Amino acid sequence: MSQASAPAYYSSNGSARQAAIAAVTNYKPSSPPMNFMETPTQQLFAGNVFSKAVMKDRLPKPVFKSLMKTIETGTKLDPSIADIVASAMKDWAIEKGATHYAHVFYPLTGLTAEKHDSFLAPNGDGGAVAEFSGSQLIQGEPDGSSFPSGGIRATFEARGYTIWDVTSPAYILENPNGTTLCIPTAFVSWTGEALDKKTPVLRSMQALNVQAQRILRLFGKTDGALVSSTAGPEQEYFLIDRNFFFARPDLLNCGRTLFGAKPPKGQEFEDHYFGAIPERVLAFMLEVERELFKLGVPVKTRHNEVAPGQYEIAPTFEFANLATDHQQLIMLTLKRVAEKYGMACLLHEKPFAGVNGSGKHVNWSMGSASQGNLLDPGETPHENAQFLVFCAAVIRAVHLYQGLLRAVVASASNDHRLGANEAPPAIISIFLGDQLTDVFEQIKAGGAKSSLPRGTLTVGVDVLPPLPKDAGDRNRTSPFAFTGNRFEFRAVGAHQSIAGPLVAMNTIVAESLDYCATKLEQLTGGDPSKLNPSIQTLIADIMNEHGSVIFNGDGYSEEWHQEAARRGLLNMKTSAEALPFLGRPEVKNLFTKYNVLSERELESRLDIYLEQYCKFISVEARTTIEVARTMIFPAAIRYQNQLASTCANLKLVGYNFDTDTLDKVTELVKNLQDSTKALEVAFNDHHSHSLAEEAKYYCEVILPAMNAVRLYADELEGYVSDDLWPLPTYQEMLFIR
Repeated sequence: MSQASAPAYYSSNGSARQAAIAAVTNYKPSSPPMNFMETPTQQLFAGNVFSKAVMKDRLPKPVFKSLMKTIETGTKLDPSIADIVASAMKDWAIEKGATHYAHVFYPLTGLTAEKHDSFLAPNGDGGAVAEFSGSQLIQGEPDGSSFPSGGIRATFEARGYTIWDVTSPAYILENPNGTTLCIPTAFVSWTGEALDKKTPVLRSMQALNVQAQRILRLFGKTDGALVSSTAGPEQEYFLIDRNFFFARPDLLNCGRTLFGAKPPKGQEFEDHYFGAIPERVLAFMLEVERELFKLGVPVKTRHNEVAPGQYEIAPTFEFANLATDHQQLIMLTLKRVAEKYGMACLLHEKPFAGVNGSGKHVNWSMGSASQGNLLDPGETPHENAQFLVFCAAVIRAVHLYQGLLRAVVASASNDHRLGANEAPPAIISIFLGDQLTDVFEQIKAGGAKSSLPRGTLTVGVDVLPPLPKDAGDRNRTSPFAFTGNRFEFRAVGAHQSIAGPLVAMNTIVAESLDYCATKLEQLTGGDPSKLNPSIQTLIADIMNEHGSVIFNGDGYSEEWHQEAARRGLLNMKTSAEALPFLGRPEVKNLFTKYNVLSERELESRLDIYLEQYCKFISVEARTTIEVARTMIFPAAIRYQNQLASTCANLKLVGYNFDTDTLDKVTELVKNLQDSTKALEVAFNDHHSHSLAEEAKYYCEVILPAMNAVRLYADELEGYVSDDLWPLPTYQEMLFIR
């Protein structure tokens, strides 16, 4: 049996750990390598997607044009074409081996859900025919009360609907035993309220387009081409052998290690970042990319990340709703393919203490087919008035709604990452870089006359050509950084759906564009000749009121924390502090004004996220107690007994044996027992009147109590005999591949 199919499950002694090490070191692939020469990548790409090219080939011309009008301009879908599209989609899917179709949706768990139905229906003569109607394409009906709803659906109110999202193409998902036609959908309740992540994304994109069009019309751009937000999320992740994963109940239950002493070597040599990719990992990456290419996911980049065992995959820019769907496919594919290679893919933000955690940097911009990227400053940004207005709108939006941006990246797992010297701090600020900061400061002072030149980078080696130099450096400590033609929201967590951050960014920028358009309309009075001086007034006012959010320095420094407080910027270090911000009146007003989330929908999300926070830590606390009592304590007692027996035997033969080690182990065992009991008492003995109070209790009482247990357990790891220690160590998990 191969290593991948025979994981070593955890036990209370070191046998499972030793078996895991043996299995990892003797790893052999469980399947033959791919024949990568069989199909060129260009032919492979989007081969399993009901793409524009496939639709053009299979649909009648009027139906195709109607469908493209909806996709490209955002106009309403003509329901009369649904039967024709469904028939063509069914025939295409069956040709690719599909027997079922699935409405794929994204509930408020943050995960992907799917409901499968067969194409086959009895024909009345003892046989069956393949059927798929327009109504089946457009609408499905999963149980609306079995997913998190925050009170929108009671247990007895089960009806929920999935609705075909025509803007996200259907695709074929392959399995060794067949294929399934997958149809991306929105998921709403019987009352039409959003029960999912997708619906608010689509609403927020619509709101952004409406307000962006107002700005463009002021500049004489009246073609009405749809302005869409775009996104390119970078996904960081860890890979460890599955044998280690199954030998660690904390990883299995919680996604992170609740115990583990710091290894002799970590990431201090900085030798893993962008290093040569291990062969087994590279084979995994190549298959992940191949599967994603088939699904039309434009993955571009792969490399080793900073921490040992950490890697990254990143796609190119797409429309925000499609990028959201593709991001879910990326996470699913990473996990599925990892299993094939005998590994577990960890998407937790901080699976290992003491080394860098994983984020999901969401690169965000906006643009249209006719105007291109609206956040591209060009070579002379001081002369690019249209760009300056859009950029100023983002500055204002981030400052006004910094608390909302912090809240949408809040989770129990991301709290372990944010604020450390590996991720942006919990203080939301904007990095603009030298060139743009200079331009906006000039406007603030009375008018921009120049832009800092990009320059040329000369290395001093004749055979190396001179390079065009960017006008400003990058800043990895900034949570919201301008990086040339987009903003990079670096605070998003590795396991999170990017939907929440995109909804927030789209909506706050829509509100800010609304503000800018209204001001410019008032200042110009409809006279185009007054536009430039009006823009000068608008941007100067924005910089005076909201420029405090711009910070180009070291976000890790204590000086910045002090300076941010003086500027009045928020610093919500935990989710228990940040999540209640979703209930603030200004947040409710924002989302209701632009029809992105109703008050009830927003309140439901606040309840769900607070409850998920508490449940997450609850599972961690119970796992901490179980592992401490049933695995670490028995191992420590065995070692304590060995030491005591050795001391007693030596004393019998006249040796005065030093008991320092026995004394220390005895002290640690006692402290482990006491701290485990204290955690259990704290966990069982509390009563909160609200979810917010519950979250605060878990944050301020349960987490410190868990850390106390870990403190003694990790110190014991440095004393207990290696052959007795039950858990695979950091050294083994991070460095044995």
